[in-house]
Order: sequence, then C-alpha cells, then structure tokens
Amino acid sequence: MKFYPYKRLNRPITLRVTSASLKLPDGSRDRLDTSAFSTPQRTVALGVAQHEDWVSARIGLSATLPPGATDSDAPWSDLLVLAVVTDGDTNARTTSGLRQEAPDSKEWFGEIEILRDHHVGRAELAVHAVATVDGVRGRAITETDFNWTVDVTAEEPLGGLRLDVKQASFSKSAREWLRPYTDAPWVVDASGRLPLVMVNTDVEGFADLLGGETGGMENKVHELLVSQMATDVWTAVFHSAVGDLEIEPDGSPVFPVDWRGEVLREMLPDVVPGLSAEESLRQVHRRRTSDTGWAELQTRVHYAAVRRAGARQALAHVLRALQQSNREDTP
Repeated sequence: MKFYPYKRLNRPITLRVTSASLKLPDGSRDRLDTSAFSTPQRTVALGVAQHEDWVSARIGLSATLPPGATDSDAPWSDLLVLAVVTDGDTNARTTSGLRQEAPDSKEWFGEIEILRDHHVGRAELAVHAVATVDGVRGRAITETDFNWTVDVTAEEPLGGLRLDVKQASFSKSAREWLRPYTDAPWVVDASGRLPLVMVNTDVEGFADLLGGETGGMENKVHELLVSQMATDVWTAVFHSAVGDLEIEPDGSPVFPVDWRGEVLREMLPDVVPGLSAEESLRQVHRRRTSDTGWAELQTRVHYAAVRRAGARQALAHVLRALQQSNREDTP
C-alpha cells in the first residue's frame, strides 16, 4: 500500500476505449471497427486491419472519475486528466490531455496518438488525474487501477467476457445450490469475483461436445451452443451489475469498478443508444427502480447480449453447414 502526504481520492478512474484508427503512409486514415478492442479484456489489437506499414494509431478514450473529483469544495484545484501510453520494451512514453464532457460531469474524453516506430509489441494505457494540492502542482490524486493493453501487432484482442467455467453433476454436486437445476444444461452465477458458468455433466454427451472439436457439423453445433451460453452469461451479468449499484446522495448511480462496470460500459450503448455512459446508466437505474419501463427494456438487453455473444454468426455457420450437407446428400 502506498501512503501519500496529501489528500487523494480513494477510488480509481474507470477507462474505456471508444475508437481506434490507423494513419497510413499516404496520409489516409483507416478507422478500425469495434472488433479491434475489447472492453472486458481491456485490450486494443492494432493488427486487426493487417496494415504492416501504418505510421501512427489514434485511440479514442472515455474516462470516468470517481465521486468527489470535481466537487466545488474538493481540496485541490487545477485538475487535469491525462492519458499515458508506456512501453517497457522501448522506454517510449506518450501523454495526452482529456477534456471534460460537461462542467459538472465525471466523464472525460479525448484521444491519444502513438507512433508505430516507438513500439514493438505491447504497451500499457493508463489515465491519471493530477491537480494542485496544498500548493503543490502536479500531484496525482487518482489513477486507473485496471489499465489497458495496446498490442501493435495482434489481429484480435483477447476477446470475450472473462469467465470461470466449471463442470459438475448437478444432481450429485457438493454445491447444494446446483441441485434444484438438474434439468438445466448450464447455469450462470454472477455473484462472485468473476462470472461463473457451471456446465451440467448429467446431460449425456453435452460436456464432450462443448470441450471437443471433432470437425464438421459437430464444430458448428459447438459454436452455436457456446454462443447461446455466452448470451445467457451477458444477460445475467448485466442484471447483476444494475441490481447492485452504489448510489450517490443525489440519487445518481455510480459505475462499479470491477467487471460489473466493464459489462455496463460494454452493453449500455446497445441497451440505451445515443446517450452518454452516465446518462444511460441513470436511465436504466430509473427504469429498474420505477413502476414502468423496465420490462420494455428487456428486449434491448437481450439484443445487446446476443450481439456480444456472436449468436448471429454462429447460427449462420450452422445454417450454411446444413445447406452444404443437404446438397451433398441430394442425388
């Protein structure tokens, strides 16, 4: 634990990457789609577009400061929020200032641009809040505790929601809470440090299908099942996250700092599109705690989960495999 001789915030900054683009040798810019970065894995993969000769990368950022950072009676002044990319392999360091979304908002946004020649592999992206405290300028009052990785060569981020997956016989498991679910092929427990998926080995052949890759149609069915499980997981963790929010004295919900906050930031743009992250969370919280609007929002929640689980692609692969099999069986 570090000790500081001045007052600081006791909660970290939450960082999210919102966009990425590459500047090419001819001066044009290739804007990468959202598959280039993963919020749950906090990773940006700049090799996704397979440009070997890009000159620089511009990464769009959104950072949420914890409550109290911008209060009028805060014991600091001259607040600055800085994005910093550091590379231990090349000793490169790039810094960019972020801008406040609105005068009283905890949301800050901006971009940071890194040069390809300054990096060989992976760099670390963090955000720091610095201010004048007790007359001393440039003192750090908080920072991200979960930084992002910027990989200049990877073609995809370490995708998917981080999960703990276990197998058990639901009817015989020492986990007594599983026994009422003996008819379910899997269940999701979103109450722990990481979401837990329990796979029911009582369903004959199911665990083998999930764990093996035998080729052909079995692979496509495997992919479809995994996407269905992922849809259930995304739905469960979203509800877990919005169901246990910390509320400020003025009634505003606060983004969690663990995986629940990451899930909300990942899904809210599809659940309540067109709004800032803070306003989206406020609207979802209002609907959940009021008498109207929550049921109607469930279609959007399911849509957001389906998108992140890749269910459409998995279904398309199964359908193509079935069509191919039917053609081969037709004399």
